[in-house]
Amino acid sequence: MKVKLILPSLVEAESPYWRPIKYSLFPPLGLATIASYLSPDDEVDLQDQHVEELDLEQIPDLVIIQVYITNAYRSYDIADHYRKHGAYVILGGLHVTALPDEAAQHADSIFTGPAEETFPRFLIDFRNGMPAKVYSSSVRTLANIPPIRRDLIKRNRYLVPNSIVVTRGCPHHCDFCYKDAFFKGGRSFYTQMVDEALAEIDRLPGRHLYFLDDHLLGNAKYASELFEGMKGMNRVFQAAATVDSVLRGNLIDKAADAGLRSLFVGFETFSSKNLKQSNKKQNLHKDYSEAVNRLHALGIMINGSFVFGLDEDDNDVFKRTVDWGVKNAITTSTYHILTPYPGTRLFDDMEKQGRILTRNWDLYDTRNVVYQTRNLTAAELKSGYEQAYKEFYSWSNILKASMNHDAFKHVLKHFFYTSGWKKFEPVWNFLIKTRTLGTMMPVLESLLSKVRVNSSDQISHSVNNGQSILELPVVLPETATEVRKSKMIQPAKNALL
Repeated sequence: MKVKLILPSLVEAESPYWRPIKYSLFPPLGLATIASYLSPDDEVDLQDQHVEELDLEQIPDLVIIQVYITNAYRSYDIADHYRKHGAYVILGGLHVTALPDEAAQHADSIFTGPAEETFPRFLIDFRNGMPAKVYSSSVRTLANIPPIRRDLIKRNRYLVPNSIVVTRGCPHHCDFCYKDAFFKGGRSFYTQMVDEALAEIDRLPGRHLYFLDDHLLGNAKYASELFEGMKGMNRVFQAAATVDSVLRGNLIDKAADAGLRSLFVGFETFSSKNLKQSNKKQNLHKDYSEAVNRLHALGIMINGSFVFGLDEDDNDVFKRTVDWGVKNAITTSTYHILTPYPGTRLFDDMEKQGRILTRNWDLYDTRNVVYQTRNLTAAELKSGYEQAYKEFYSWSNILKASMNHDAFKHVLKHFFYTSGWKKFEPVWNFLIKTRTLGTMMPVLESLLSKVRVNSSDQISHSVNNGQSILELPVVLPETATEVRKSKMIQPAKNALL
């Protein structure tokens, strides 16, 4: 059987206002995982439109398309094309789970929720000539899942080919997150066996890893055993976790000992009212600065996530957020305009209130205002969002934030990491076009090396207030990267269908 798995590009990936490097980070692990259930005799092709042109000429027996909200219309067009030419088409993913009736018009079968259990069942039905129209997941387990078909991934086209997922979902229930809708009908957070996760890590070449899990520290017992098993593997890795998990116990220390060097943290907002409105209870009454200081003391860089447009936000929120990030030496910041994705409690609440302004899913990219705002006008929200990015990544603020570290080595890492990610766009574009992104891996691994602080590393106030970092006698690689993970800006490519 000939099978084609397709990840159509997100609309924003081709916008002149978005950066190609953001969409050449991670391979589509969800599709590669689905492919592992296929027969060794099947002829399988995995195509990611973010890094290659789709071949629509060859018509396979089975087409599997992963659908997100901002690639939905493109996914439907591709599905219609293949169905017209006789292929059997499956649609699955976050958007299909949120709006199954919409997706069903363009597919022979649709999958809602994760597919570890339903896809093998479909294959049996399909080979017997009796596939169902809808497959919904209720059994949630990662026990004995087959190894990911990484042989289908074109590694040289991604900056971070060594991405990995060892859990599904998240233990929290934020109103703006897709998670509860996607995992409806079963467990919304579960883990792979530690031994199987370690075996997958061991199969990956090089040192660097990026865990695409929504919350790697979400199960403390599991994470502790995972980090213990990773000791001695000589890995450096990046991941995502919450403020609460950073502050609680010594789990973050164990992560650092295992090789954690960069963490995506969902700060989202400084307003307790906004946190309550969003049901982000895990951030309530937590000292963000204490969490930052703890991470910095362990030599862990921070990618902070912030949401603008919550109902308590006013015109000062943009400047306050940028200033806090610079003062607290946040390495990189990811800003979002609040986006009520269909299927979330946020969307349902806003729809009941008559606040949803458009159902053009192409605009649901977290950089457009698609709902009726409260304290800010739509124009103010959009302008403030854009200005926040501009200000945070200005050369002056990159320098200020870098100099707010105590350790000299951390100053250098911050400066080159942040400036390399945001200020060398022609370099990234060249590497993408020449399909040589992989050559940057040694640079990334170098920048993620452990910061060891000693007395000679401390920066005197005279250096902070006088000599520029650019004048310091040091030579480092001229570019770097910050490997971003955000399920709000770009839904992670790990969601199983």
